[in-house]
Amino acid sequence: MLRLIGWMALLCLALPVQAALNIEIVGAGERQIPIVIPAFEGEDKLKQGLTSVVAADLVRTGLFKLVDPAGKSPHTPQEVNYAQWAGVEALVVGRTRQQANGRTEVEFYLVDGVKQIQLLGQLVSGHEEQLRGIAHRISDMVYEKLTGVPGVFSTRITYVNRDQGKFRLVVADCDGYGEQTVFASDEPIMSPAWSPDGSHLAYVSFEPGHAVVYVQSLVTGQRMVVAKFKGTNSAPAWSPDGQQLAVVLSRDGSSQIYLGRADGSGFRRLSFSDAIDTEPSFSPDGQSLLFTSDRGGSPQIYRMSVDGGVAERLTFDGGNNFSPRYSPDGKGFVFAHLSGGRFYIATQDFESKQMQFLTEGGWEKHPSFAPNGKLVLFATEGQGRGILSTVSSDGRVKQRMSAQTGDIREPVWGPFLK
Repeated sequence: MLRLIGWMALLCLALPVQAALNIEIVGAGERQIPIVIPAFEGEDKLKQGLTSVVAADLVRTGLFKLVDPAGKSPHTPQEVNYAQWAGVEALVVGRTRQQANGRTEVEFYLVDGVKQIQLLGQLVSGHEEQLRGIAHRISDMVYEKLTGVPGVFSTRITYVNRDQGKFRLVVADCDGYGEQTVFASDEPIMSPAWSPDGSHLAYVSFEPGHAVVYVQSLVTGQRMVVAKFKGTNSAPAWSPDGQQLAVVLSRDGSSQIYLGRADGSGFRRLSFSDAIDTEPSFSPDGQSLLFTSDRGGSPQIYRMSVDGGVAERLTFDGGNNFSPRYSPDGKGFVFAHLSGGRFYIATQDFESKQMQFLTEGGWEKHPSFAPNGKLVLFATEGQGRGILSTVSSDGRVKQRMSAQTGDIREPVWGPFLK
């Protein structure tokens, strides 16, 4: 039976929407699912196509092989002639209807081409500006039904774009569309960090003349200072419950990790070393922090309790290691590895302590996991400027995303939207 899914606007900012990113995909999964996605009935009357977005979402994962519908256009499971779809394992079919109140109703189905049964049937409605979001939601449901893993197509990313001496903190859909400027400045912007519910960003701005940590609402645009102590204030990280922030302060000498409330009050020192301790990352259960420190002579990754105490060194396999981020399941972490003058994106499992390289090396920094743990977003270079890239957690599928202008740095993948 069809069921109605409520829809709500995710983000409304006053600054203009920018152009989308260009996307290049390399590689594929070990096994690809043949899938066909004919145009939905009535889709040609919409200002935003749906099936092209769904197809692009699924193909970018490297797990699906798109099959040409070759002029055939079933719109319901009853209209599917399975004899015409030999070798196709899944079909996404649907139809759209314009409603009197200006909303568009989208009815879609996922059909198993082998078992010849309906797997999903949903009815979604929204306004014109929400159609791309509806398509991403369809992709999420199809992906989860076929893989057993939640899709991330409705999630967002943030990054810093530097262009002609201007800095912009940007939020966009995870495919690069819908780019919007959260904050712009003539001074550097660094270290954006998502709140767990996706409603706020913490970041560092140099507009006062030195590094200060701000928190800004993505709904109202209102922002507040949360760390403006003497010295530098940097590297904010949210606790999983959104109630606390870890920041790096040099107010007592060298850069050390402090923990306080998200409103900027009650900061207390967690790390105590004569070295630089920086880049904190909370575990999913909120009980520990990963961080980078050169206390052993070179930048390496350590773990400590949120109550402070002794830090455990985690990386030993040569080179420098930094920018750690926990995996969503808490079983490992992703980080940047520098060796032989090249930067690599790598992961390490807590149990086996084995390091796995995900990339071939170059200028590859600031990795972060997608909230389902299946992709890693990071910064790299292309044509002499910074661009975004993703790599699957097994290293098989790579994607490069480049803006038409500007130098993109410090990307972070946002959380699932509630």
